[in-house]
Amino acid sequence: MLVAPDKFKGSLTAREAARAMAEGVRLAVPVARVVTCPVADGGEGTVDAVVAATGVRERRKVVRGLLPGQEVEARWVYLPPGALDKSGFEGELSGVLSTGECAAVIEMAQASGLSPEEGLRDPMSASTVGTGELIVEALESGCRQIVVGMGGSGTVDGGTGMAVALGYRFLDANGGELAPGGLSLSSIRSIDVSGSDPRLAETAFIAACDVDNPLLGEQGAARVYGPQKGASPGEVEALERGLANMGELVKRELCVDVLQSPGAGAAGGLGAGLLAFCGARPISGFGFVAAVLGLRKKAVAADLVLTGEGSFDSQTARGKAPAGVVAIASGAGVPVVVVAGSLRGDLQGGSDGVAEYCVLPGPMGVEEAMRNADELVRLGTARLMRLIQLLPDRRGHE
Repeated sequence: MLVAPDKFKGSLTAREAARAMAEGVRLAVPVARVVTCPVADGGEGTVDAVVAATGVRERRKVVRGLLPGQEVEARWVYLPPGALDKSGFEGELSGVLSTGECAAVIEMAQASGLSPEEGLRDPMSASTVGTGELIVEALESGCRQIVVGMGGSGTVDGGTGMAVALGYRFLDANGGELAPGGLSLSSIRSIDVSGSDPRLAETAFIAACDVDNPLLGEQGAARVYGPQKGASPGEVEALERGLANMGELVKRELCVDVLQSPGAGAAGGLGAGLLAFCGARPISGFGFVAAVLGLRKKAVAADLVLTGEGSFDSQTARGKAPAGVVAIASGAGVPVVVVAGSLRGDLQGGSDGVAEYCVLPGPMGVEEAMRNADELVRLGTARLMRLIQLLPDRRGHE
């Protein structure tokens, strides 16, 4: 059996969730052989997944944090040549990422992630400058392949903060330099590229997106994710106008059309920024992590796959890790169950071999559920396994 969950956001890391689920399996089926494989989608947990798969040591750097005046210690991964080959790398990304050259894996949530404290959520002033500083660190370490994992961001700055760290300048109508952050987006009138880091031109950037949302519109960066990051209704519309302004400028001055690019709205528009300012190639964040983990081989070898996350909803199907695990397992003909604390979606519309299961034993408040997440996941998984044991084995009989 393969246990491959994502994080239960705010409660359990992917590794903690995998451990709790595995314990639940063994409570119900003591003889079960369980392989745990925590996953991520380019957001939080991506660095942990790469470290676990490759055995390399993470690196740390103090960079600017989410809000002005903040500093955080952020982790990233330096992969020497051949490190991915030792991880079970499955090669789905051949032509995108060379295993024979050094590479960096950066998780933007490390530097520019959403604060768990609502009082520290301010998308109008939050920026991705710290993420840009991690990119500079990777460039100075000799990396000419840089994977930027996106998800869990606290920003809606279109990646302009990252670009500032890389030497770009964003100017107002009077030629004055604007501070990075969502508030400045509407005031940008020109982009000065003269000071941009020359190493960008010789570096292959990969934008590992956790969702495929566009930059603008009802499914865009501001309207879908702005409220989660603390934006009021008025601020959401201001951010929408600002991102539209930035997108038009990028199209006119840099000849890059981010307005029509899937994934441009990921991480508060950082997807658009990576495309525009770094020439990044967008890929599925989960696809990258799955390739590094050798997830397909693990799934094919299993007779049952359990995945999961805290809240299973409409956004899950837009590129989140559990949807990817379901696609791999069901594509290989292996039954798969999504285990979650909240069910508000349906990945497969009742497809054979795919199911969703809520670990809560009954009605429960969100705070209580999050506080007791470890026990709820463990005991809920045990209940699920007892139910599965009652079902006839239909494989090979159809």
